[in-house]
Amino acid sequence: MKKLLFGTAGIPISSKGSTTAEGINGVRELDLDAMELEFVRSVNISKEKAPEVRKSAEQNNVILTCHAPYYINLNSLEKAKLKASIYRILSSARIANLCGAWSVTFHAGFYQKSTKEEAFKRIKNSIKEISEKLKEEGNNIWIRPETTGKETQFGNINEILKLSQEFSNVMPCIDFAHLHARSNGKNNSYKEFCSILESIEKKLGKKGLENMHIHLTGIAYGEKGEKHHLNLKESDLKYRELIKALKDFKVKGVVISESPNIEEDALLVQKIYNP
Repeated sequence: MKKLLFGTAGIPISSKGSTTAEGINGVRELDLDAMELEFVRSVNISKEKAPEVRKSAEQNNVILTCHAPYYINLNSLEKAKLKASIYRILSSARIANLCGAWSVTFHAGFYQKSTKEEAFKRIKNSIKEISEKLKEEGNNIWIRPETTGKETQFGNINEILKLSQEFSNVMPCIDFAHLHARSNGKNNSYKEFCSILESIEKKLGKKGLENMHIHLTGIAYGEKGEKHHLNLKESDLKYRELIKALKDFKVKGVVISESPNIEEDALLVQKIYNP
């Protein structure tokens, strides 16, 4: 990625049509540069429709990312659930790749009764299977476990960076609101944002900063972490300081707005970044 691009998690609210291809047109009309395909409940684009999505993205010069379904737990001890989780990530990656998407992200799992070490080992084994399968198929999409918003979920920054060090086609999806909520209000200053970016560079090199998939939203949280998303201006997230840190570290990649008013906040941070 040559620079930092901004876009929406899903079809913009103002889009004139309801199809994914029309949503991509809407992203371009807003003068944004990216859109995340939201497969949150199921992979909702068919093989037949994927070329249409790809064509729209190419014509509009819009970068696509993808969010795999939420029903994923790569730490499940139930074979059927684990198999289904792996299948959902593979299905998302395959369809996203047919659509021309650059990156697929997902919440990797829950600790449940496992130790953090056991969870890491199981999740790593599943990602190894996914990584190898996609390579065999010639699918070069980036696989991106995401930092998560609750302490009960696998996905603190160190776990995600450690996983990314293990495989050539795995990189992190950094959700700054999740890191803020997970720590019950920390990770919310220029200094802390810089510290996160420094650890990415330390573990993954310059490439880590030049190949970023970022989620951004306001967030409500409590002692147990994330509650729900908010619009940036209704939240306590210091998004201006975050944008300054991204700029100062010369971060490249994609910033996806997951706020309820998706395109408003995407345009807000884009304008702060490119005044």
